[in-house]
Amino acid sequence: MNRPALAVVAALPLSGCGGDLKWYVVSPATESGRANLLFLLGGLKYTLLLSLTAIAISVLVGLLVALPGISRHAPWRALNRVYVEVVRSVPVLVLILWVYYGLPIVMGITVSVFWAGVIALALSDSAFEAEIFRAGIQSIDPGQLEAADSIGLGYVDRMRYVVLPQAIRRVLPPLGNQLVYMLKMSSLVSIIGMQELTRRANELVTAEYRPLEIYTVLMLEYLVLILIVSQGVRWMERRMAAAER
Repeated sequence: MNRPALAVVAALPLSGCGGDLKWYVVSPATESGRANLLFLLGGLKYTLLLSLTAIAISVLVGLLVALPGISRHAPWRALNRVYVEVVRSVPVLVLILWVYYGLPIVMGITVSVFWAGVIALALSDSAFEAEIFRAGIQSIDPGQLEAADSIGLGYVDRMRYVVLPQAIRRVLPPLGNQLVYMLKMSSLVSIIGMQELTRRANELVTAEYRPLEIYTVLMLEYLVLILIVSQGVRWMERRMAAAER
C-alpha cells in the first residue's frame, strides 16, 4: 500500500471523531476524566472474576472430556469427538446468547448475566481444553505406563501419580494461552449486559460520544492485563522447569 493510501487509512479514526480529539474525557488531570477512568476500571473486577471462574470450570470439564478420548474403547472415543466437534463449531457469541435467552425457555432455568457468561465461556473453552489435555496425556512415554502397571497401580493412581503431573507441566503454556483467550472473549459477555470492561466502555461512549479516546483506554486496559497474565504464566513455567532439574 502506497503512502497516500496509508495516510487515508490512518485518518479514518480521526474523521470519525470530527478530527478534534478530546482526551480530557479520560484524562486524570481533570475531575470528569478521573471519574470516567474510575468508571472504566470498575469493570476490571468483573472481567477477572468472570474469566477466572470460567477458566477454572473449563479446565475441569476439559480434563473429564479428554479422558474418554484416550480410552481403548471406540464408543468412548466417539463420545469425545462428538463433544469436541459440536462445541467448537458454535461461535462464542451465539453460545452466550443461547445460554442467557435459551435456558429459561428450554429448561425453565433463569440464570444471571454473570453465570450465563461463565457457563457459555466455560463450555466453549472446555472443548479446546480437552484437546490440550488429550495431547498432553498422549505425549507421556508409554514405557512409564507399563512401569506403573507392573507395580500394580490402578487407573486412578496411574493418572494421579504418573501421568497427570507430567502432562500438566507439558500443557501449561497452552493453558496459559487459553487464559489469555478467555480474558479477551469475556468482552463478548457485554452483549447481555455484564458490567465488565467493554460494557463500561460502551456505556461511556454513549454518554460522552468520544469513541476513539475511550476505546483507546479500553485497548490499553486489555493490553496491560494480558501482558501481566502472560508474564505470570512464564514465571510459572520457569518455576516448574527449575523444579524438574
